[in-house]
Amino acid sequence: MKRTLLMVCTAISACTVVPAFGAAAAYPTRPIRIIDPFPPGGPSDIIGRSLSQKLNEALGQPVVVDNRGGASGVVGCEIVANAAPDGYTLLLGPSGALTIQPTLNPKLPYNVQRDFATVSQLTTGPQVIAVNPAVAAKSLPDLIALAKAKPGQLNFASGGAGTANHLAAEVFKLAAGINIAHIPYKGTGPALTSVVSGETQLIISSLLPVLPHVKSGKLRALAVTSTARSTAVPDIPTAAESGMPAFETSSWHGILVPEKTPRAVITRLHDELVRVLNMPDVRERLTAQGLNIVASTPEQFSAYLKSETAKYARVIRQAGIKLE
Repeated sequence: MKRTLLMVCTAISACTVVPAFGAAAAYPTRPIRIIDPFPPGGPSDIIGRSLSQKLNEALGQPVVVDNRGGASGVVGCEIVANAAPDGYTLLLGPSGALTIQPTLNPKLPYNVQRDFATVSQLTTGPQVIAVNPAVAAKSLPDLIALAKAKPGQLNFASGGAGTANHLAAEVFKLAAGINIAHIPYKGTGPALTSVVSGETQLIISSLLPVLPHVKSGKLRALAVTSTARSTAVPDIPTAAESGMPAFETSSWHGILVPEKTPRAVITRLHDELVRVLNMPDVRERLTAQGLNIVASTPEQFSAYLKSETAKYARVIRQAGIKLE
């Protein structure tokens, strides 16, 4: 009798386990959305579209970039935080909404550590300080001198309050001892457009979306914010070379999914992302635009998120930065 009962229990247990394993093994069976929490034209949009076609082929299902801009990336992050944890809604995570907003915004509608699972950090890269050519500054010292001569009269554009380029400019203001006005936009794309048109005068942004405007002469790059010059634009000096040795910033992007997404699905996504990032044509395309490939493990990305959040929390407290 005991043996019969054991066999029945074993059979029931097998029936319970196999469908779950089978569902993960079959993933994906339908289209996948990558939520980009900013409008088209920004760095995340460029990165997402560089990867989506290759992921289409790798996963055997359509992978679509869905731009859901708003509230400095918060709207798109909230969509993913509330999505089903099944691997069909991914977040192309921006640094600001994941590591800056948690300190700046007490009413944030998600908790980064509780509501998301990390898949992989994709890239990192320097930011660049760029101005409209009409600005009478040919170098970073020129810009600082101009801002000091005209306090409050120069302005800088950002992708929104609490974004990485907003915080970078606030730190720059503090380090340089200058007063320049903040003009927030709904994403880096619109912010860049405003600087190119002359509506605003300055931006500190990731190199990726700025580079085409620099090459065409529509923007003048004054310095990159990395410790070494970028191989993509080796003629642009670093901020350290320009007299600001303590000013260093970077921007990064990664893929996250809703918490409770099955580990097998996360592993599949991670493996395919790493494989795509290491394809020669993808690697060449991204590195040529000033990005460094990271392709980290989920655990490494999770640890990085925590360290970046702690770093920005210290900066925000020291600088007294508040949401406008």
